[in-house]
Amino acid sequence: GRKIRYSDTYKNDGINVNFLSAEKNVLHIRTYERGVEDETLSCGTGVTAAAIAAIKLGLIDNNTMPVILKSQGGELQVSFDRVDDKFTNVILSGPALKSFEGEIEI
Repeated sequence: GRKIRYSDTYKNDGINVNFLSAEKNVLHIRTYERGVEDETLSCGTGVTAAAIAAIKLGLIDNNTMPVILKSQGGELQVSFDRVDDKFTNVILSGPALKSFEGEIEI
């Protein structure tokens, strides 16, 4: 992810890089996130974009709803309405879990 994020094409603005594989209509995703500059447990926008891309590219069955995605942070679901190449009513759902806690003394 780091190599792609800092490539000549993207280094100025930066991007999140998502790696995706499909297995039996379930997507497995890992994300290298700009700003964090490392792999994160999950990324809502990345998961949502990956679900829509997987449907458009035929990586999973077009009638699979919700789209199930497994990230390092757990399982998420993305559902939407689709008419041709227009996606509306996009909903991301899954658990919201605390992954970090800290204190800063000022």
